[in-house]
Amino acid sequence: MMSRFRGQIVLMLDICLIFVCNFMLFLPALYRFEIQLWNLVLHIGFLTVCVLLFQLLFRTYNSLWRYAESREYFVLLAGMSLGFALYSVCNLLLGTNQIWISRALTGSALALLAMLSVRFLYRMYRMKVSNRGRRGRYAAIIGAGASGVTLLGELRSNPDSRYTPYCMIDDASDKMDKHIHGVPVRGPIDNLEEILQDTPVTDIILAISNLTAQRRSEVLHVCAATKCHLHIFEDPMAQLDRETASLASQVREVRIEDLLGRPPVQLENRRIDGLIRGKTVMVTGGGGSIGSELCRQIANYHPKRLVILDIAENTTYELQNDLLHRHGADFPLSVEIASIRDQEKVEKIFAAYRPELVFHAAAHKHVPLMERCPEEAVKNNVLGTYHAALAARNCGAEKFVLISTDKAVNPTNIMGTTKYLCEQVIQGLRQEGGTEFAAVRFGNVLGSSGSVIPLFEKQIAYGGPVTVTDQRIIRYFMTIPEAAQLVLEAGSFARSGEVYVLDMGEPVHIWDLAEKLIRLSGYTPGADIRIEEVGLRPGEKLYEELLTKDADLRRTENEKIFVEEKPPVRQSDMEIWLRELENVAETGSREQIFQALHRLVPTFRDPGEVNAAAIRAAEEQRRTEPAAAVR
Repeated sequence: MMSRFRGQIVLMLDICLIFVCNFMLFLPALYRFEIQLWNLVLHIGFLTVCVLLFQLLFRTYNSLWRYAESREYFVLLAGMSLGFALYSVCNLLLGTNQIWISRALTGSALALLAMLSVRFLYRMYRMKVSNRGRRGRYAAIIGAGASGVTLLGELRSNPDSRYTPYCMIDDASDKMDKHIHGVPVRGPIDNLEEILQDTPVTDIILAISNLTAQRRSEVLHVCAATKCHLHIFEDPMAQLDRETASLASQVREVRIEDLLGRPPVQLENRRIDGLIRGKTVMVTGGGGSIGSELCRQIANYHPKRLVILDIAENTTYELQNDLLHRHGADFPLSVEIASIRDQEKVEKIFAAYRPELVFHAAAHKHVPLMERCPEEAVKNNVLGTYHAALAARNCGAEKFVLISTDKAVNPTNIMGTTKYLCEQVIQGLRQEGGTEFAAVRFGNVLGSSGSVIPLFEKQIAYGGPVTVTDQRIIRYFMTIPEAAQLVLEAGSFARSGEVYVLDMGEPVHIWDLAEKLIRLSGYTPGADIRIEEVGLRPGEKLYEELLTKDADLRRTENEKIFVEEKPPVRQSDMEIWLRELENVAETGSREQIFQALHRLVPTFRDPGEVNAAAIRAAEEQRRTEPAAAVR
């Protein structure tokens, strides 16, 4: 109840302070009958009105004084000074005895001091109350710049904060050994482990938003050497659209994309806008990890209509609600629950909406599951792609973009093999009609359903062990937004027969990734949480191939995107092997499906053979490197 009338309460308190301070100053003169009581009350009342006039004009009583900084105190001083000046000018014009002005000056100064003291004591009280209920989790804030200082102020004044700032860490020599809001600044950041040794700090908050990717990786490596739990403070300016009043809520757990050691891939939004604006766009598999992000990004470019086609009703329903919440109930959105295996239903949906752009993200993608159920991979991935692509061509779509995978390159598993055949399907359909068919191929997507990182995070939360298939395994990674943007920009480039590939930087050792994630969660690998090597899964490669090393690839206008032009496939030949696959998937054994896929995909090799060759090549390289160094 008091919070509703906080401003009025402070105003009444200021009136009392101004009146009491001035009355006490004039009290000796009143006792000596040098002035009359009613005259004294009149002068103090006039002075109070003059002061409050400017305080109200400056909105002094709209401030939350528990968060007050120098500006609020300066405004209070300015209001008092201008109010006294107005009082003095009026008295001089009226020819009043100047003793009133001189004593009112002293009284105003005393009142100002009292008002500042009350506000300062209130801040101290609020801070004491805020700190009383905390559980004593001490935090070190990396970065004594604007973001760090903003966060520091929030943590010190927010009673709901679970962190107590212990120190700040910065590389700037002019900030070291100084204090900000009473909190010491130490440094440099590279000495973090030494600085935090023998301190009660349990958490580290990284609050520098303008670090380069390389320096960010270095800082995170330094943080991982401590036994503290790392958090990231999002850039406040980048979070202005969030409906939250607490900056502390923007302190998040470290994400694995923070550890990639490369800047996010920036793509050309103007091209994407020209591709999408005013057109009907369909996303198959729109409820999945990549498909849902595609839909969110497409919605930002004002399509004429966005059509989501998916068999998974729960995730699709959540996406529908999210899009309507973000863009309003009148956003042109249609949702169709259907399977791409159902050719008749797919054709009806395409004929009803006649999409101009189609992004085909519907697929089974989990490698071990598809090894056990190859018939499902054939039906959904290969035949489903044929149904969607043929329907797009029949309804006159401008472009059809297939979401493919790096596992389609020299595949060693059913999922990769079926994706290779998906690429062959669109090559077979490109010969007729006006639809341009293209594919986008990328590697592991961080945070997508079933990916390794969510698994690691759950295993750490459970207390371990963290499971890695092989200590030598490496992978190329990209984020979900990067994957979605790549698909959209490839759609803007696309000409029939092209396959687009993203330069994904350097590969990451999964074992090292697991260790770093454990350390940044505040634990010690091996001591607090074990890492177990469980062996490669069926169909899994030890080393993923670098997609951009192929001599047949050429750069596009975006230096991070490469393109491969694949030769066309005769549609008649394609339809023959599609019927063969359909028959064997319906009536044949799994062994017969494997045989058919090996026959149709010459580069489909046994994973054991590929991994053994990769191990031999790695050992040979290690033997030759020391010899080269000696020479």
